[in-house]
Amino acid sequence: MKIGVPKEIKKNEDRVALTPAGVKEFCNHGHEVMIQKNAGAGSGFIDDDYIQAGAIIHPSIEDVYENAEMVMKVKEPVKPEYSLIRENQLLFTYFHFASYRPLAEAMIKSKAICLAYETVEKADRSLPLLVPMSEVAGRMAVQEGAKYLEKPMKGRGILLGGVPGVKPANVLILGGGIVGTQAAKMAAGLGADVTILDVSLPRLRYLSDIMPANVSTLMSNEYNIRELIPHQDLIIGAILITGAKAPHLITKDMLKSMKPGTVLVDVAVDQGGCIETCKPTTHEKPIYIIDDVIHYCVANMPGAVPYTSTVALTNATLPYGIQLANKGWKNACKQNYELKSGLNIIRGNVVYKAVADAFNLPFTDVGSYI
Repeated sequence: MKIGVPKEIKKNEDRVALTPAGVKEFCNHGHEVMIQKNAGAGSGFIDDDYIQAGAIIHPSIEDVYENAEMVMKVKEPVKPEYSLIRENQLLFTYFHFASYRPLAEAMIKSKAICLAYETVEKADRSLPLLVPMSEVAGRMAVQEGAKYLEKPMKGRGILLGGVPGVKPANVLILGGGIVGTQAAKMAAGLGADVTILDVSLPRLRYLSDIMPANVSTLMSNEYNIRELIPHQDLIIGAILITGAKAPHLITKDMLKSMKPGTVLVDVAVDQGGCIETCKPTTHEKPIYIIDDVIHYCVANMPGAVPYTSTVALTNATLPYGIQLANKGWKNACKQNYELKSGLNIIRGNVVYKAVADAFNLPFTDVGSYI
């Protein structure tokens, strides 16, 4: 199979879909890998690294899309890419369709096969291709939150871990999944007083067992959220509903009960966000302020640490990519439930129900194709 890796053109996105090590694995299986010139430069991988691994360097994004049977990316295609995508071409990337209707409509129109990293799901409901970026984003949420709590950044002027004789910051984490767990570890490690909210009692029991003493767990509901938020310095939204928009757990009216300079970090913003007043921002302009509350809502947080993120992502996606290349998407998905669950749009039809429901679009059962 011919695998194409274009350079990401979303603003401030320096990740790339494959490392040279990943290219080498595809080549070892007899596949041809085409890398767009300088696609890996932002992650620290130069063209010579890819050439030595067996890749062919293509001069333009148009060349990559024109020749590739499977396109591997990091972020969803943006508008300049829509016209480059061909009928029956396999796209393997993060899509987050439910948060952006124009993307879903463009991919329906393209009649491509869209296999989304974020909905590849194991039998235990875990999401293996979200895990590495969720780990990065969870840790970064605390790192960025701590920075924006500083007074020159318009924050409350609080050191996350405090010092002897001074109380540490209060950190509230909405969601106890991968993002929330990693955020809690980071915040607790820095000495903050951390509270994790989740709707799953078994998950809260697990977190209570593994977390240090400065982490508390509490059932997530509107009452508890309203009780807690006036006392928090940093609030991290870490909610994910697979393939669907995240629910708004913090509403606009709640901002008025927060202390001036409180920082909100919504990691779920690329899936619609769990904070009503959050809208996607960029690394170039990461924050805005509403009611004296700082909103940090960068939609591609792991893009700020592209070397770490690219290596972590390739580690996770490569085994699935090899299966798709070796067997073709149809046979690979037929034989592997995890890949089958990643199919969102096939030849103009929406085959992932949460996406169809998000926009009231016709739904086609994936079994019609495989």
